Amino acid sequence: MITNFAEWEESIPELIKADSLWNLKVYRLALFLADIAWYDVTRLVQERQTVSLADQLYRAIGSISANIAEGYSRGTGKDRARFYEYALGSAREGRDWYFKARYVLSDTVFSHRLSLLTNIIRLLLTMIPEQRGKIIREPQAKYHLDNLVDLSSDEVQLEILLQTVPLPNLHLS
Repeated sequence: MITNFAEWEESIPELIKADSLWNLKVYRLALFLADIAWYDVTRLVQERQTVSLADQLYRAIGSISANIAEGYSRGTGKDRARFYEYALGSAREGRDWYFKARYVLSDTVFSHRLSLLTNIIRLLLTMIPEQRGKIIREPQAKYHLDNLVDLSSDEVQLEILLQTVPLPNLHLS
């Protein structure tokens, strides 16, 4: 069972870590989120009302790292940016599904996943214009944690988020 990011990183096969893709922080965070989302969807499928929600959630969350990986492998910045935009869309979709799942997942789990997704979104919003060589086609947004902390100036919040990972209570028989 995953309890923190450092432990999780140690469990990743060296062949994955040897790829230069691993150097992208946003990729590592998205892959980590996909792993911990497994516990969340396991909990969600235990409730009849959230079975299809669990499927949609896991597809969206899994698409984030997959699109980052595919984009990273593209030859041009424009191509790369397109896949990073797909990853951004999946991150926002995942955030939407987590919001809908909050009734089954605990407040702690929901808040943690929302914060982690916010960090991933923030990183992607930085990477996309860098790849395109121009500004992104949407207004600049400030992302906050707990309505108090501006993420653009506080990496400490991300480190705290990665140290303690809440998991849903699984009712396994």
